[in-house]
Amino acid sequence: METRCRPLGSECSPFCGAAEVRALSQGGPVSQGPHPMCLSILRTLWPPASAQRGVKRGDAMTATLTALLCLGLSVGLRTPVQAGPLPKPTIWADPGPVIPLGSPVTIWCQGTPGAEEHLLYKEGRPRPWKRPELLELGDSAKFSITYMTEQDAGRYRCYYRSPAGWSEPSDPLEILVPGESGKPSLLSQQGPIVASGQSLTLQCRSDVGYDRFSLSKEGGRDLAQSLVLQPQAGLSQAHFLLDTVSSSHGGRYRCYGGYNLSSEWSAPGDPLDILVARWLPDRPFLAVQPGPRVASGENVTLRCHSQSPRDTFLLCKKGAAGPPLRLRSKYRAGQYQAEFSMSPVTSAHGGTYRCYSSNGTSPFLLSLPSESLELLVSASHSQDYTVENSIRMGVAGLVLLALGVLLFWSRNSQINTRMQPGREHGGNNAQFREEDLGKVL
Repeated sequence: METRCRPLGSECSPFCGAAEVRALSQGGPVSQGPHPMCLSILRTLWPPASAQRGVKRGDAMTATLTALLCLGLSVGLRTPVQAGPLPKPTIWADPGPVIPLGSPVTIWCQGTPGAEEHLLYKEGRPRPWKRPELLELGDSAKFSITYMTEQDAGRYRCYYRSPAGWSEPSDPLEILVPGESGKPSLLSQQGPIVASGQSLTLQCRSDVGYDRFSLSKEGGRDLAQSLVLQPQAGLSQAHFLLDTVSSSHGGRYRCYGGYNLSSEWSAPGDPLDILVARWLPDRPFLAVQPGPRVASGENVTLRCHSQSPRDTFLLCKKGAAGPPLRLRSKYRAGQYQAEFSMSPVTSAHGGTYRCYSSNGTSPFLLSLPSESLELLVSASHSQDYTVENSIRMGVAGLVLLALGVLLFWSRNSQINTRMQPGREHGGNNAQFREEDLGKVL
């Protein structure tokens, strides 16, 4: 059976073992931290060698038996931990795991009810990093960092002690300090609006050759981390699978890039809002003015309205890469509504639209989608006239060119006829005069 030990001074320190008894009997230091109760008994009943010079043989034998009895008690103290380890505690950071330099952060460790002591360890340090502040609730402890530095960044775990012994270590918590190197980009393969129950994958990528990426959620307790996939064409990327979407997945996300052999991270990427639809029970209505078929250059208004009291309406276009448009609702004519104006409309506005509603208390949780509305944008009348006039002018130009060619050919034929002798003047050799040419022209 694997021995599970108290986490004092090292990853595995026994409460009070034979090495401690032997060290104390010889007057030497104790390398690993024994149980405080056992240590005090041993030091009292078994003084250092320098103090044993005048001790009688019977007293020494009594001290030896007492030490062995303490050793047996210490094994008994370890037995509950070996038989059934306590549940691991929960660790999180407030206000979050991403902390700028100079800002405060509080690390919380929560064990089971009846926890008597909590310890916090930082990866790379063998001894407890900080002693917690005492709280009224015995199952929780907080460890405060008033001024965040680069040395404080890293991975943390915590333990707690109850009358049954010491717990398992918590899951690791990484405290990240954002840097200034090139920020990565974050996108959702399913788009910014996902339905409850749908799968969700977020992709973090950068043209900087990072080895790993971290994903943080605003207000979240921990960081998701992923190694970089095989770089392609100088682009490093990682996928974060968030499983089946629920209300807890709605929120604002950012990602960071980092290197395996360094604790430094990149600047935060631009935020990505993930909106969970089909959470509120109402379905808003979407209408368009003046109608679904409009000409380019006209003024178009898409109106989203609902009978249920809603704070915000969102308008999204199918296939659009950007986030949906948001407008605060206004109460008019017995309903809540928002008007999205497109003035003047262009061919780029054409497409299929839906709208959603949300409340200010949960801005990332949306209603059912409205029925889809298709907006058709045709060329404007002025553009039609311009094209028609251009065609007409082109045809007229061709006709005039053809008439000019015919006229030139006709005149040239008449000139050649008059210059031939004996036809127009009965065989006289009349010369073609300059005034005759003028009459022809």
